[in-house]
Amino acid sequence: MLFTAVAINAQNNVAEEVAWVVGDQPIWKSEIEDYYNNLIYQQTPIKGDPYCVVPEMIAVEKLYLHQADIDTVEVSDAMVMAEVDARINQFVNQFGSKEKVEEYFRRSMPDIKQQMLENIKNTYRVREVQRSLTKDLKVTPSDVRKYFQQLPADSVPYVPLQVEVQVITFHPSIPRQEIEDVKSRLRDFSERINKGESEMSTLAILYSEDGGTAMRGGETGFLGRGELDPEYAAVAFNLNDTRKVSRIVESEYGYHIIQLVEKRGNRINTRHILLRPKVSDNDINEAMQRLDSLRTDIVDHKRFKFDEVVSYLSQDKDTRYNKGIMVNDKDGTTRFEMKDLPQDIAKQVSQLQPGEISKPFLMIDQKLNREVVSIVKLTARIEGHKANLSDDYQLLLSMYEQSLNEKTIREWLRQKIAQTYVRIEDGWRNCEFSHEGWIKEK
Repeated sequence: MLFTAVAINAQNNVAEEVAWVVGDQPIWKSEIEDYYNNLIYQQTPIKGDPYCVVPEMIAVEKLYLHQADIDTVEVSDAMVMAEVDARINQFVNQFGSKEKVEEYFRRSMPDIKQQMLENIKNTYRVREVQRSLTKDLKVTPSDVRKYFQQLPADSVPYVPLQVEVQVITFHPSIPRQEIEDVKSRLRDFSERINKGESEMSTLAILYSEDGGTAMRGGETGFLGRGELDPEYAAVAFNLNDTRKVSRIVESEYGYHIIQLVEKRGNRINTRHILLRPKVSDNDINEAMQRLDSLRTDIVDHKRFKFDEVVSYLSQDKDTRYNKGIMVNDKDGTTRFEMKDLPQDIAKQVSQLQPGEISKPFLMIDQKLNREVVSIVKLTARIEGHKANLSDDYQLLLSMYEQSLNEKTIREWLRQKIAQTYVRIEDGWRNCEFSHEGWIKEK
């Protein structure tokens, strides 16, 4: 199909300007404007003239999507829809109402959802193509060493101050009456839902204390058994009626009621409402005193070593069987920049010398979203320095892998552009593009 500079947009059934053509796909001026407005909303920096940068970004996406069609890359509709719902709820919370969201985007809510669904699905498909292009790349220590030796001196990164930390954590006891009050509220929710008086999704938005799912009406999206808390999974995978609600389930995160949305093979999509019992001041003080006594026995009386008591006394499941050693989720190492530590822990660590143990302090466990009492030991402090192979191999490995992936993808794009029919209309051609070969020789 050939496109003139002005053509009929089949989607909108109106005459409008075609800016680019990539293969047999037009890039409409309205498409560029929508994409640009979305980047502005997301506060994405644009380097250069947006009317050069944005159409090129769309053109690159179309190349990836063409490859996704060739490779028959598929994406879970349920996963995409869950993210669409989450973003819509986020917009509604931000702007105050669905009407204000429609006013901002100048579209009806169904149109907003449809465009968002297409954009998110395309994003997932593009990522899968990129992953497939780089998944078989192999890196050896010799490759990393050679990469580091060839790095210009001004490209060797400066590694900020890093620390290694151990932690012991107590969960303050929760009064029995507080637990009963939480269960009573959940039983009331269950009764209202099972009688058809309330929707589970509405109650989840209003009352659930799981911030990650509440905005989606409590919906978790499709997850495997291993991705769920064991107690939660045991009940969820036995549900069969999408209209009914489970019994109350206790997990490490609190207390839940669960509703089945859909089962698909060995994965399940559920809604849930989570409530967490609150800890009293007396229970916090008692936990603080217990940890203070333990610290005294370690530091002053030398009765125990920090490493020895962690597995017996700490209630932090991520570190209790690892001698209390904290592991950085970003890179899998035991080193943290101060900014990557939980704020309350960083505050304590900043006042310690290697080998010292903090006094007990109250903090919020971010995973459980509950108050806990902890002491930390500063195991090591690595001062800021220029990266080197012996101390910073993981950092240099990540840098090399990233550069190798980027080089591979860039070379694939160069070949793809050369093989693809591209036409850029007058008024859109006078640009410095990121990739060569868009403007074909006549």
